[in-house]
Amino acid sequence: MSLLKITGGILAAIISSASAAEAQTTISQEQAAALVKPIYAALTATSSSDMRAFLEKATTEDWQNCATNDSCETRDETIARWSGRITRVPDFTFEIQEVLVSGSKIIVRSQATGTPSDPFMGVATDGRSFHLMTVDIHEVSDGKIIRTYHVEDWSRALRQLKGEM
Repeated sequence: MSLLKITGGILAAIISSASAAEAQTTISQEQAAALVKPIYAALTATSSSDMRAFLEKATTEDWQNCATNDSCETRDETIARWSGRITRVPDFTFEIQEVLVSGSKIIVRSQATGTPSDPFMGVATDGRSFHLMTVDIHEVSDGKIIRTYHVEDWSRALRQLKGEM
């Protein structure tokens, strides 16, 4: 199964090798939006306890959060890392731009923004903000997210914080 979509002059092709069983469990756009909403609420939560509650609502206990093909964090590791962001980037926001569904996978394109209050990824702070695009692929089973792959344009964010853009 493949999905082709043109948005703002950008052609995005998402190809899935979905089996017949996966094709029968296709998620609707409305279901997809409802399933991923708590993930983005967790990303912008202002307390670790709220972050945990949002992630527990959306993900399985053994959820894997993967930044690369061979590097994934557990839910508890993710909560610990994201909790550190609460004080470093207190105004962190995510705006979902697009949600696509392919079988049991939900693809989310969003924009993240924030203004670090402390040195961020080795860059001193001076009140500058960053705006970056993110793409997440959430894999769903039995109504919960079991794995997330994510890509963010952090190099662009760092150039913005340095005043290079």
